[in-house]
Amino acid sequence: MKRIVLFASGSGSNVENIVQYFQDNSEVTVAAVFTNKSDAKVLDRCKTLKISALYFNRTSFYDTDCLLDILKGMKPDLIVLAGFLWKIPEKLVQSFPNKIVNIHPALLPKYGGKGMYGMNVHNAVKANNEQETGITIHFVNENYDEGAIIKQEKTQIAPEDSADDIAKKIHELEYKHFPKVIDQILHG
Repeated sequence: MKRIVLFASGSGSNVENIVQYFQDNSEVTVAAVFTNKSDAKVLDRCKTLKISALYFNRTSFYDTDCLLDILKGMKPDLIVLAGFLWKIPEKLVQSFPNKIVNIHPALLPKYGGKGMYGMNVHNAVKANNEQETGITIHFVNENYDEGAIIKQEKTQIAPEDSADDIAKKIHELEYKHFPKVIDQILHG
């Protein structure tokens, strides 16, 4: 049985999509969801989906080995960042080499780095009159959005598309491709 641990900071729509993708798969289980926000909507989704969820604070993530020890005990085959906004500490990256995967709402290396997430990305893409954008699924290393790229998917942007329209197109790509790529990584 392959075990996935998900990290999320927000509403958890990607978490729900991933859980639903694997719910009838006898070879893969979502072991838990971790969040850094005690009021994150993902916690409500976890209740509905009957998935264990754990809230942690900045101290347990960066200054102690508390969270690292919990993760090591869970023995995940893959840690998936599904809308998680904090930089992953080096000790976590080193403990799980090539086992932490992130999805970014742009075609990296464009629109990556600290502060580039969600609507910040879509607004920048719109402001620069890009003709295409997309998603990047990549391994996580010690730097924001610089890990090895696993897969990119593109979508066209019409001149009349708003940042909200762009966001909608990106969510469609995320929902369609992220679970499949996770499945491919798990099964080599």
